[in-house]
Amino acid sequence: MNVRTEVVSLVSARARVSDFAELTKPRITTLVVLTTWVAYIVASRGSVQPWQLLHTLFGTALVCGGTSALNQVWERDRDAMMRRTASRPLPAGRLPSGEALAFGVVVSLIGLFDLALFVNPLTALVAGSTLIAYVFAYTPLKTRTWWSTSVGAIPGAAPPLIGWAAARGTLDAGAAALFAIQFIWQLPHFYAIAWMYREDYARAGFKMLSVLDPEGTRTRRQIMAWAALLLPVSLLPVVVGANGWIYAGGAILLGTGFLVLALGMRKRNEVSSARRVFLGSILYLPLLFGLMVLDTLLA
Repeated sequence: MNVRTEVVSLVSARARVSDFAELTKPRITTLVVLTTWVAYIVASRGSVQPWQLLHTLFGTALVCGGTSALNQVWERDRDAMMRRTASRPLPAGRLPSGEALAFGVVVSLIGLFDLALFVNPLTALVAGSTLIAYVFAYTPLKTRTWWSTSVGAIPGAAPPLIGWAAARGTLDAGAAALFAIQFIWQLPHFYAIAWMYREDYARAGFKMLSVLDPEGTRTRRQIMAWAALLLPVSLLPVVVGANGWIYAGGAILLGTGFLVLALGMRKRNEVSSARRVFLGSILYLPLLFGLMVLDTLLA
């Protein structure tokens, strides 16, 4: 094998590794791992078991990445119809669907076994239930009803439950409070995305609210209503005793700012307004969860 052939083989191998990594949706996986870590820190009240935490995050990342891969296998034909997803490895033809399916199954199983063996069975059960709900409920519903967004928010809000179960071996009011925050946060976040890419979703046959609501009236109302509800719900960790007043003050400020962005869509349905809500949501959740950790460590 000459040098040129070796270089070509190395580049090809790296490209395949990159494509498999892309199947895991790294940005989403990073957010999932982050929220799992936050829940673990809050639930453990700062008394961290490093080895257990490491396995919690590792196993969660694998299950999340595998779930994303399975989702892309299911939606590969529709992804090919959308500009924002057409370049993904499966619709672009860079990976065969059989390999992606095997990758998703194997990675998910490794993650679940890691959580069951090195963390606790409840954590693995929550993670496995999340995978099932996302792949076999949310994914097929996207082509049938706009309520799929709410259904998808259930597994989307599960990472705090995973972190809480890992730290305490049980789920209680604190876990429910974090779940509620992340569940509600997703709705204005995803309705904003759906409005930004409504033409893409329509082209692929997804029954998103933004597709069924060309004037944007219902979409705007959903964004404003859920953003308004998020403000009081974000104070639940204080109500159940998981966090204190440092967190409460920051949560009120962040929630008010996010609500202002959402209300900005009241009379406008431009993509720019939806993008501001989307970007605001991207800032809101890490900052809010950062306050939770800070409050916990200072308590």
